[in-house]
Formats: sequence, structure tokens, C-alpha cells
Amino acid sequence: MVSVPLVVAVGSIAVVAVLVALVTAPVTAAAGRPWRLLRFSAFLLLYACVDLAGVAAAGWFWVCCLWPGTTVAGGSRRERLEAHSYAVLARLLDRLYRGAQRVFGLRVQVCPPIPGPQLAAAAPLLLFARHAGPGDSFLLVRALLCEAGVRPQVVLKRFLRWDPCIDVLIGRTPHVFVPPHAREHAADAIAALGAALGPGQAVVLFPEGGNFTRRRRARAISWLSSHGERRRAARARRRRHVLPPRLDGPQALLEAAAGRADVVIVAHTGLDTMNSAAAVWRGVPLRAPMTATWWRVPAARAPVGAEAAEEWLEQQWSRVDGWIGAQAPRPDTGSAIERHGAGG
Repeated sequence: MVSVPLVVAVGSIAVVAVLVALVTAPVTAAAGRPWRLLRFSAFLLLYACVDLAGVAAAGWFWVCCLWPGTTVAGGSRRERLEAHSYAVLARLLDRLYRGAQRVFGLRVQVCPPIPGPQLAAAAPLLLFARHAGPGDSFLLVRALLCEAGVRPQVVLKRFLRWDPCIDVLIGRTPHVFVPPHAREHAADAIAALGAALGPGQAVVLFPEGGNFTRRRRARAISWLSSHGERRRAARARRRRHVLPPRLDGPQALLEAAAGRADVVIVAHTGLDTMNSAAAVWRGVPLRAPMTATWWRVPAARAPVGAEAAEEWLEQQWSRVDGWIGAQAPRPDTGSAIERHGAGG
């Protein structure tokens, strides 16, 4: 009743912005701003259309599920809704990705390449990813659905429920919406995802809890120091490109899925500097690709116990930080594009 009309309003504003951008295109081109207003307004319009299409598809399928004799695929009502939601999410995220390629010049380079169906056929996955830059979580979920054939169970902030498509489609899949001031209470719900995890499924968690910025890094280090976590604070100071990982969620997952699920760590860079509205505006069109790497830890080598999990996660995040630092352009060694495969 609230969020859908808001999306319609956003789409209407985007239409007006597109028209204004087309009229003022000669002026903006002369000023050296390469169609930025048109790019952003066009993508905003695309996002609104995709969002509303997702809500409409979810509503229609819900009506179809009320009659068991229809042509909807078999299984329980909940299973049918879940399968349909994943299928719609895959299509919508792929539309947005292709739109971002054309409008913003987005390119994503992953090394090693995602192995496709082989990943879905293997053991269940716990996926811990770095969080930095606009849209990185959407890109990750799209890669899992469209390229790896894995069904992601996402842990995300509750305010994202204001997006009606996310609210409805993610709400029909296993998930956890984390409230802003009660993160510690979410650990049990996150553990429940890990306990029920099966082949072809992955729990997606961003241990940093938010996008990386220098200010957030300084604030997190200060919090660790003031709460007696001096060793973790010292480690966080040595890491220049990541936030210190929060422990409750990862520890709960690792304990719940002990011995059953492999762990995948995902690192990426390229969108890091786009950490404010002004930076996003200046950064378009994108001149360099988003580069990513990942590595897999077999279930037998995953840590057991809270202390072991803490030490292991700190080591993994130091490896993430080192890989990101290695991608920084150097005058004598070339650009990050040429070295995106480091860190295997």
C-alpha cells in the first residue's frame, strides 16, 4: 500500500528526468558531463519497471497457486512460490545487470571463473563476501542464480523491505532481514538457515555489515578498542581496504552447518570509491571493470568452535585485504585490469 505507489512515483519522476536529459543533452555534452542525467534517469526508470514487473509476476503466481489443478509446477504451495520467486529474481536481476552494462558501462571480471552447474551440484555453501560499492550484493546474487545455478538464501538489512519486489520475492525464499538495532538477535535465525541448508543452496552473508568507507573503518576500530577488543582492533588497523568482520552471524552459520557445507570467500574491487551520491555521479560512466576473486574452503577444513571461527575469519579477511591492495594500479606494473586474477 505504501512502497508500490512510491515505486510508481519514482518511475514517473524518472520519465520526466529522461525527457529533461534529452532536451538538455547538448548543454551537458558541452560541459563535459557525458550524458550523466540521462544515464541515471534511464536506469532509474528501468529499475522501477523491473520492480513493478516483479511484484506483478509474484501476485499473479500467488493467485495461480490458490488452485492446485492449474498448470503450475508440482510440489507444495510454499515450494512452488519459492521456485517461482527464484526464477523471477534471476530474470529481473539479469535485466538490471544488462541495463547497467549498457547505461553505465559496467563490466565484471571474475577470476577464477564461476564453474557454472558444477557449483550447484556440489556441497551446500556458506558464502562470505566483502561489501563495498553500489549494487555489489545484487551482482553477487545474480551471479549465483544465473551463472552458478545456486539458490541463494540472503542475509540483508531490514530497510530493504521498502523495495516491494525485494520484500515479496525474497520474502518467499529462505532469508533473514536483520533489524538495525538488534543484530545479535538475528544470529539464531541465521543459524537456522545454515542448519536447513541443502545441495544447490548457499547462505549469503556480508560479515562487515555494511559498505566499506574510511569513516566506517575508523568508527569500527574505535568501537573495538573501547570494548576491550585490542587484538582485533590492531588487526583491523593493518587492513586498509576492509571493515573488521562481525562475528555473530558467521560463527552461527559455521556452527550450524559444521561438517556439511563448504565455505566460499568473495573479494572484489572497482566500485570501492563510489561510496557517496557525489562519488557515484562523478564515477559514471565506469572506466574500469569491477574485478572479483573467490576461494573455496572444504567443509572438512572449516573451523569448529567460536574461537577457531574468529581466528579463521580474521585470517580470511586479511587475505581479502591483501588481494584488494594488490589490485591497486602501480606506475611500473600496469592497471588493476591487467592483474585482476591475483589471489586465486
